[in-house]
Amino acid sequence: MLGKALGFFSTDIGIDLGTANTLVYVKDKGIVLKEPTVVAIDVETGEPKAVGIEAKNMLGRTPMGIKAVRPMKDGVISDPVLTEAMLRVFIGKVVNSVRFPPPRVVIAVPSGITQVERRAVSESAMHAGAREVHLLPETMAAAIGVGLPVDEPAASMIVDIGGGTTEVGIISLSGTVYAKSLRTGGDKFDASIINYMKRAYNLNIGERMAEEIKIRIGSAAPLDKELTMEVKGSDSVAGLPKTLHISSHEIREALMESLSAIVGAVRAALENCPPELSADLVDRGFVMAGGGSMIRNIDRLLSDATGLPVIVADEPLNAVANGTGRVLQDMDWYMNTNRG
Repeated sequence: MLGKALGFFSTDIGIDLGTANTLVYVKDKGIVLKEPTVVAIDVETGEPKAVGIEAKNMLGRTPMGIKAVRPMKDGVISDPVLTEAMLRVFIGKVVNSVRFPPPRVVIAVPSGITQVERRAVSESAMHAGAREVHLLPETMAAAIGVGLPVDEPAASMIVDIGGGTTEVGIISLSGTVYAKSLRTGGDKFDASIINYMKRAYNLNIGERMAEEIKIRIGSAAPLDKELTMEVKGSDSVAGLPKTLHISSHEIREALMESLSAIVGAVRAALENCPPELSADLVDRGFVMAGGGSMIRNIDRLLSDATGLPVIVADEPLNAVANGTGRVLQDMDWYMNTNRG
């Protein structure tokens, strides 16, 4: 009875705790916060100095004594203390300053997460001020968030390419038939670009430049008109500033290993899908979400590799957060299907 009363007055929130970005959904309000999953710390004391966008702006540009770090790696918490500090700030931004009662929180987590990693997420959120914490698999969250009919007796398939992981899931009757978490995502794409530039041109570039290259000219399949851009960095031999022009064809080559791993994960999901549900996917195909789905022609690459229709969600970056929000609207369904 007390729990229901607290639930009536609390600000329930859903969190997409991503490797690259964190989104917060407030019940009845929608997504109210989108910030990079970055914390700037004092090197000597380890104390957080800034979080989110303010901290990301410091990446690669911090003065002596300050370091910008990512407390999440490959979709899971790598630094519980910094994650807790970051969540405390984000939760504080979206709930009332008095914060009574504390919020009930639904957090999306990778399907391949271990029990130890699940506990780390729950404890970080509780220490950051949550009253209750429920964990929702990212495949289910993304599928719900893009509007797939997950409760129907037919297959719904989602491919969510985030910053740290790629989540592939097949869902039917509100249950997960198959789920695979591949620790390849936007961060691996950026690292591949950094390595390519160093290997091909002896050019050192940072994470911010690699991300810009990926966004501006990255592609997964040939373009009708290949793109080019100017890249600035430092010569790894001479140590001096250097500028050159690169093409989308080169970046596609740099990304191919990571893209091939994603293709392999999607094909494995289809191979493990029961025949009755496979028949549904022939007509329905699958939906893509996450920032990685915005790479040019990645839907074409996966369609060619599987022979299925592929649709990129309308708001791919918001899919998981929207899914946590829809669960907040119907917590009875959530509890009955025991997704936490």
